[in-house]
Amino acid sequence: MVVSVVTDRQRAEEAAVVRLGARIRQLRKARGLTLVQLAAATDLSHPFLSQLERGLAQPSLGSLRRIAVALETSPIELIAAAEEPFEGATDVEMQRSGTGAVPEGFSAGSARMLVHGDRPFHPMEVVSDAVLPGDCFVHVEDEFLYVVEGTVNVEVAGEVYRLAPGDSIYYGGGVSHRWWSADGASYRLVVVKEGPRLRGR
Repeated sequence: MVVSVVTDRQRAEEAAVVRLGARIRQLRKARGLTLVQLAAATDLSHPFLSQLERGLAQPSLGSLRRIAVALETSPIELIAAAEEPFEGATDVEMQRSGTGAVPEGFSAGSARMLVHGDRPFHPMEVVSDAVLPGDCFVHVEDEFLYVVEGTVNVEVAGEVYRLAPGDSIYYGGGVSHRWWSADGASYRLVVVKEGPRLRGR
């Protein structure tokens, strides 16, 4: 007789894969893309993306990056979407310092979502010491960035701004942007992005 034991950790991992797939499907629909169009934009197969959205497959970090770029979001936001949902009052969510950090895996540093679920805006804390600019991101939603610690170069639409602690910058949706350490030291940011919205709204 074969006995299969599913641990709490395995159940949690399976639930995280389902949440990630649901988030990818939500963003794809918000962007007005079909699975076939997303497959073409990411160079991933239509069947794989279908399985991913249904929580039956897990992407590699490289695949997740391509999906994030095609859906005009960041990989860390997709990773954070797989976190355990916040339990408590639907209109109040408190985060303790230092909890819930997710390794970004795409540059030096980590990030954590400060609000979860279907909210009108998504604040995120980013801690990094990346000295290279990395890829530019473009998404439909507006974004606000506030420097808590360190000095950061923020490139918006090809123009670089140097921000120190207490400085902030706002840019509208559809604008390419990226940021990196201005002096090689670690920095901490709070980034606030609108929740996903339909293209053209």
